[in-house]
Amino acid sequence: MKENHKIKHIGWLRAAVLGANDGIVSTASLVIGVAAANASHSSVLLTAVAGLVAGAMSMATGEYVSVSSQSDTEAAALNEERAEIHQNEAAERRELAAIYVKRGLGLALARQVADQLMDHDALGAHARDELGINEITTARPLQAAGASALSYAVGAALPLAVVAFMPPPSLSVAVAVAALMALAVLGGLAAKTGGASVVRGVVRVTFWSALAMAVTYGVGALFGNVIS
Repeated sequence: MKENHKIKHIGWLRAAVLGANDGIVSTASLVIGVAAANASHSSVLLTAVAGLVAGAMSMATGEYVSVSSQSDTEAAALNEERAEIHQNEAAERRELAAIYVKRGLGLALARQVADQLMDHDALGAHARDELGINEITTARPLQAAGASALSYAVGAALPLAVVAFMPPPSLSVAVAVAALMALAVLGGLAAKTGGASVVRGVVRVTFWSALAMAVTYGVGALFGNVIS
């Protein structure tokens, strides 16, 4: 029976949760800050649209560059390991056996396991047990970039929709309430998917998001009064 461990979702989950969270928090904070500066409704709406587009592109670019760097590092490490196996396979067998000894196997069994794994897939064995690279943690730049951009846009669409249909007098409150409710749901779902505490996930994301929006509101109100 094949086990379904939740850690296998960690790659796309990290990018998707980060993107959606940033989309909601960044756009909501931006909107609240601009609204606090007594901007017109059309200016606030334009700010929300610009925040969605710019943020999604920024997330995609940043995630792609970051994960590409990780992928390049992994590729370089694998190339180095491949060369070492080719140059001195016996030493690499001993190195792999030593790793298994540290993990609790007896020396004789460790050597046997190392020999069998090296005969089956030498590079794969060293990638997994020496370098810590496997199919779960392998960097996928395009997947991470796409997930980040899409999830950011979906998250940012919420405060944008609130701005589009909410009149200026209660706009800031409505955006903040809608954003915090969505963030609480997002935090709970992410925690449940990852097998972590749902309550802790909800409290953590709502507290820091509320703080971000409050600070942005204060800055917007301050500069709005100074400019006016």
